[in-house]
Amino acid sequence: MNIETFITRFEQGLANVTHSAPAESRQRYDQLCETFAPSDPHGMRITDETRGCVTLRHFIPAPAKPGRVMYLHGGGFTLGSINSHHGIAASLANQLTRHVVSLDYRLAPEADYSDMLGDCINAAHNMAPIAIVGDSAGGRLALDLLPRLPHSVPLGLIYPPVGPLNPQTLGPDAPLLSRNDVLSLTPFCPGLSTHVDTLPPTAQLEVLSVEHDPLTSPLEQAVAAWRRNGAQVGYRRANTMVHAALHAHALLPEMQSAWQDFCQALNRRLDH
Repeated sequence: MNIETFITRFEQGLANVTHSAPAESRQRYDQLCETFAPSDPHGMRITDETRGCVTLRHFIPAPAKPGRVMYLHGGGFTLGSINSHHGIAASLANQLTRHVVSLDYRLAPEADYSDMLGDCINAAHNMAPIAIVGDSAGGRLALDLLPRLPHSVPLGLIYPPVGPLNPQTLGPDAPLLSRNDVLSLTPFCPGLSTHVDTLPPTAQLEVLSVEHDPLTSPLEQAVAAWRRNGAQVGYRRANTMVHAALHAHALLPEMQSAWQDFCQALNRRLDH
């Protein structure tokens, strides 16, 4: 598959998502993303666990290194689930050779951002993750979760919204994600209007972006600010790729290469 084919297929699928009621939109989004996911890695054990109103999906490779990694899916705070991002979480567990726990946190408009973050905090306190990986909206949750943990852990961030998100800071429109799409997120996460530049100097991050994404420009500004403040930040950008391309990482060579590099860099931090 090439990137143009992916964009066309994903755009067609999104057209069926955006004009439906929330429950139906989420089901259609899950189905769309699942069409690009690879088969589960051989020998991986996958189980679901319910805690209160939140479901956790466990991805356990055989064998698995010690420790659990928390994965927070994307979807613009209104879409996404452990189903839509199943393929990404399974690949992450396989690449890291570690137990990955994907969190089905609550979504807007039924829940507000404090509810979503609260779900992440509760899950993190229960599982004591050795790292947190966040994809898009999940990346922002990972950033806001870090200072609320009892001790710092490495973060893996995949094209997250970091702010300040406004017409002056965003990059140009791109396929699958326009500037207006990004600005429409602010009612669900008011903090997106401010910069995430208060990470402690001890913070360790691996960051993955894509070339065509209005979020890449503010993200690269954030990476520079984090580095100036002393944080250890690895950064790579997948050329020719677009937001959401990680769903098709097994089909897009450029995305697969950047994804593998990201996972290997995160693994080196965990093995250190």
